[in-house]
Amino acid sequence: MHAAQPRTPVTGPEPAFSIHTAGRWSSKRRDFMRVLGAGAGLAALGQLAGCGGGDGGGVAFAATIPTAADALRIRLLQDEAFWTQVQGMFVLNPAKTFMNIGTAGSMPKLVLDLFDEENRAKARESASGYTDLMDQRKALAPAFGVDPDELALSANTSSGMCHAILGLDWKSGDVVVTTNHEHGGGDTPLRIAQARHGIEVSRVELPVGNAQRASDYANLFEQRILELRNAGKRVRAMMWSSPTYKTGTMLPIEELMAVVRKYELISIVDGAHLPGMMHYDYARLGMDFMSGAGHKWQCGPGSTGILIVRNKIRTAANPLPLPKWYPVHTSSFAKPMERSTNETASFDIAAQVSVCGSMHLPLWNGLVKAGQLWDQIGRKKIETYDLTLASYLKERIAEKWGVDRLYSPKDDPRLLSAITSFNPFVNPADVTNKEKSASFVARLMSDHAPGFLIRNVDVPVIGSEARHWVVRVSTHLWADAADIDRLVDAMWATSRAMA
Repeated sequence: MHAAQPRTPVTGPEPAFSIHTAGRWSSKRRDFMRVLGAGAGLAALGQLAGCGGGDGGGVAFAATIPTAADALRIRLLQDEAFWTQVQGMFVLNPAKTFMNIGTAGSMPKLVLDLFDEENRAKARESASGYTDLMDQRKALAPAFGVDPDELALSANTSSGMCHAILGLDWKSGDVVVTTNHEHGGGDTPLRIAQARHGIEVSRVELPVGNAQRASDYANLFEQRILELRNAGKRVRAMMWSSPTYKTGTMLPIEELMAVVRKYELISIVDGAHLPGMMHYDYARLGMDFMSGAGHKWQCGPGSTGILIVRNKIRTAANPLPLPKWYPVHTSSFAKPMERSTNETASFDIAAQVSVCGSMHLPLWNGLVKAGQLWDQIGRKKIETYDLTLASYLKERIAEKWGVDRLYSPKDDPRLLSAITSFNPFVNPADVTNKEKSASFVARLMSDHAPGFLIRNVDVPVIGSEARHWVVRVSTHLWADAADIDRLVDAMWATSRAMA
């Protein structure tokens, strides 16, 4: 595999997003052309294979068949010049390679400039921030396929999950079916609802690894719902993460929403990693709540989140009645709050979430600016690039460590996200050693230049009494194929050094 030197950040004006700017081709771009040339040569050799005479006097050639990783790398390099320009939008420290976007993103320079300008203007004018953020919601909503009354702005994913869960009209004995891979952002409000309202939580144990299909998850949830109902339980809601923060498995929203509709349940999605990574039409998906971060993959300022709330009935997406819900953290409340029964909203539910005292407008205008940059680049283009990076990483891991080391699926496209978790240790049993896992992460930063910023995470695994401390890599639009190659080499070397 080609190993490139760390790239030099692009400086100068912000990029005009055009593809194949030949004057800016880097060594990686030229490498792509060499790959294409080699591929053409191999194809020609393949045509000659077995063409010798029957007397054995001929020479037989065998073409080298590209691996899945080769094909993905070629695909990544096709737009290398374009993505090099995109990488120039950021001020990331060149002494580090940042692959922990699942924890924190980075504001682009244009967002930083706007944020600074607006903070200074606010200070100069002693400006207030009393608003329901309608202008900002109008600017962001179209990219998510919803109306402004369905896109609320919250402090972060955890805040949005609290709004969603704690605002519902729970009754004692209601059961929420969820998973054993949930984040505290969703688990904590569930525990509050258990203590306050007497609800029950039933957890589906999730499989890990590549031997998974999207239908598996629908079956797991449906089986649990039937078990509970047969036991006389009142199943009221489903809550799940798409993707899970532990393995990056994209629990399939469409398949799970089919279960939601079949059993007439409330749907709550922890979508912390969705905004800025995936390009979804949330009105079409039809979930009641989806809480995501504005500061991770969307690269907005910290303390920004996006909460999608179903506020009208689009029959094709979700014909179920809208659940009864009350605001829990707001400056705006007027009774009655009857929910709509048709395609017209009865009130602006997103305003109830978004307004609470004086808001810091530079935060939200920064998020809008980041969203506009994503729209300019192309949200589907970003999704495709991020997933291709992740698929390339997964194939490289499978080549060197074996596919059984992956805790993330790679072969069912419905389950893919830009997060990859795996066991890097020479002795597979070391994955249960929390300290060794933490040391591996630390050494990837300290022992390599530039160092790699990744993280580890604990994963409950069916059949294992101990939790598995896997390493987790997040691949976003400022990374490229050469970064993946260097990372894989560094992880391989570090795992051998720690054996």
